[in-house]
Amino acid sequence: MSNHEQCDHLTSVLATDSPALLNYLQRRVGIQDSPDLLAEVMITAWRRIAVLPKDPEQARMWLFGIARNVLADHSRGERRRWRLADRIRSRTSAADATTAAADTHYEVQDAVSRLPADLAELVRLVHWDGFTLADAAELTGVSASTARSRYQRARAQLRVALFPEEARQTIP
Repeated sequence: MSNHEQCDHLTSVLATDSPALLNYLQRRVGIQDSPDLLAEVMITAWRRIAVLPKDPEQARMWLFGIARNVLADHSRGERRRWRLADRIRSRTSAADATTAAADTHYEVQDAVSRLPADLAELVRLVHWDGFTLADAAELTGVSASTARSRYQRARAQLRVALFPEEARQTIP
């Protein structure tokens, strides 16, 4: 088969079998990762076009074999990422763990997300990422005094959002 014929054949096989491949991948990794994995299957198929079987059914099985290998690589990568995340979590100090736990509270996440973007970023950098206010100012590209005033404004808005009863009592 000529290169042109191989390309046409692979294009035809992919056009026919891509929906089934996508379903195969979705059932194993979910809807979010499956398009990327299908793209990886297609790239691998194009790279290995010289060994593409001529028979359409054998070509289909060949593609599913590639998909199976892509899934295996994906699973190994996921396991490596989880192990790394576990190692990183186990090395954090108790103080860091306490600080990091604050961002798991949905009320706090919601209140922070409703702040203006510049205020929310300061709160996240200071409380969730552990930066000093001076470091957060540098990271966001504002002066330290601007960061302090924005931080105070963010704290006041969060106090009202998270403790409305107390906020009403302090308003004259």
